Formats: sequence, C-alpha cells, structure tokens
Amino acid sequence: MSLNTLEEIANYIVSDGKGILAADESNPTCGKRFDSIGVESTETTRRDYREMLFRSEGMKGNIGGVILFDETLRQSSEDGISLTKLILDQGALPGIKVDQGLQPLEGHPEETLTQGLDGLGDRCDEYFGLGAKFTKWRAVIKIGEGMPSDKSIAENMQALADYAKVVQQSNMVPMVEPEVLMEGDHTIDQCFEASKRCLNALFSSLEKNKVNLAGTILKPNMVTSGSLSANQASIDEVAEKTLECLKAEVPSNLPGITFLSGGQSDLSSTAHLDAMNKIGGFDWKLSFSYGRALQQPALKAWLGKEENKPAAQAALSHRALMNKLAASGEWSESLEK
Repeated sequence: MSLNTLEEIANYIVSDGKGILAADESNPTCGKRFDSIGVESTETTRRDYREMLFRSEGMKGNIGGVILFDETLRQSSEDGISLTKLILDQGALPGIKVDQGLQPLEGHPEETLTQGLDGLGDRCDEYFGLGAKFTKWRAVIKIGEGMPSDKSIAENMQALADYAKVVQQSNMVPMVEPEVLMEGDHTIDQCFEASKRCLNALFSSLEKNKVNLAGTILKPNMVTSGSLSANQASIDEVAEKTLECLKAEVPSNLPGITFLSGGQSDLSSTAHLDAMNKIGGFDWKLSFSYGRALQQPALKAWLGKEENKPAAQAALSHRALMNKLAASGEWSESLEK
C-alpha cells in the first residue's frame, strides 16, 4: 500500500464507504468492558481480544483505519506477528490516540481541558516509527447550566489545532474529535448550537495554525437529543440537523468526517449515518469511527472463550459491513434480520 502524502492517507481511510474501528480504549475503560462479561483485564487478554477483532474477515473492505492505544501499537500476536501488520494485511491503516486525558478547566470545575501537548512532537515521532499513519485527540464539551462556556470551547478547540499542527509535522494525519457529550436532558437544538460553536472555533483555530485540512479527518458527534431528554429526535431530524450544522461550518476540502457513536446503540448509529448519506449534497465522505457501536456485539459473543471467537468475529464483521453500507446510503433495517 503506497500512501506517501497526508492527503493520500486521509482519503484512503474513508474511500469506498470504509470507516474506522476505534479500539483505543485506555486500560481502565477496557477493564470496565471486560468486567461486564466477567473477564479479567490483563495485557494478554486485551491483546487476545483485539487480535481477534483485527483478524475478523469483515475488516477487509469495510475498515480503512484502526485507532489503537499505546500498549496495542507495541504488541504482537500470539504467533509473533505485530498487531500493526495484522491491521495492514486487512487493508486498514494503524492509528494512535495521543491525548493524555482530561483535567478540570481552570475557573470552570464542571468542564475539562484535554492534556497532552507537552512532549507531543517526540511521542509522534516515535509513533510514526512504530508504523502509525494517523492520530486522534479528543476534546470533551458538556451541555448544562452555563455550559459550554466560551473558555471551554476556545481552549479545547485551540488545543485540537495545536495538536493537529504537531502531528502533521511528524507526517501523520490528525483526527480532530470535538465531542459534545450526549449525556444530559438537553434538546437537539441545544446540541446543534453547542456543536456549531465548537466547529466554528475549531476550523478558525486550524486555519490560524495553517493546518493542512486536506490531510485532516474530523470525528464529530452527531446532533442528537440529550440521552435523558424526554423528547428524543427522530432519525430524520438527527440526520437533517447534523448535516445543517456541518454544512454551515466544515470546509469542503476536508476529505472525511467520521462520526463517533457517543453512546448511541449499534442500530441508531448506523441508521443515522445512512439517513445522512441518503440525503447527500456534500463534498466530504461521511463515514464512521465507532468503538462500542462496532465492538459491543463482538464482546458479548466472545465472553473471553476461545470457542466463541468465530461468533465474535462474525458479529464484528456484520457491524462493519452494515456501517460501510450506511456510509454509502445503502443500508436498510431489513439487512439486520
């Protein structure tokens, strides 16, 4: 796979309806997922689980990139093949999460600022040497009383732009993730407003930093009702509001927008993506970068047992294919039966 420029890498990841498998859960998060199926989280069990996912038949043709955690980028399979090679052999590119988590925002204890700019250049050079082709940094924005504050948006979006600049200097594609959380009882209109403010500030900061947008991928939330809202927006309303927000703020030379699932169910995240692609009328590729929404059925099927691996791989393969179809506007619920 000869991909030499940032533009070629970014375009490849989202080509032909392909999307991204987010497998970059930190060890504590992975521990919680494993607790839910009664499996102890160790370096070996995490490796075995992720190796099983990466060897799934449905990776090929449906997944263009895999986001990894630091530990996974350095691991090899039980038979000695590096996990990055397994991913490449499936026609996908390995990526790496480079942010270092959240700290309370000064003067706004309810809000957070993502950490990780210190020493980022050196870390990126090392990750590039280990085979990573793209990176991810997540900013977290909350909706609530007086939130998001202007300070939260300004500082988090500037950090995303500063990160993107450093990553491109290390010859990797930055994935910028400004996540407006679903948690809360807010309306879809409040989510629209917060998402629009974030995207406006983000692209303004990226432009000021002279980040090459043609070699960048956006990983946003969809515009939805809050998870606790009494009035849940329909699939069509989510699709229409999300597209309205993106069309207003996202430049057309960005190659791809790969949504996070953000706590949506497997089917909802697929249905929303499909509805947007059926509407159409945009220049970027609109695809997926799902963690739970791709992995959860596989995790439930696996239960840590060797004999369950084929069923778990089939579950991941099915979700990967369904989301590829959604990224082309060709999904229907009847395919889930």
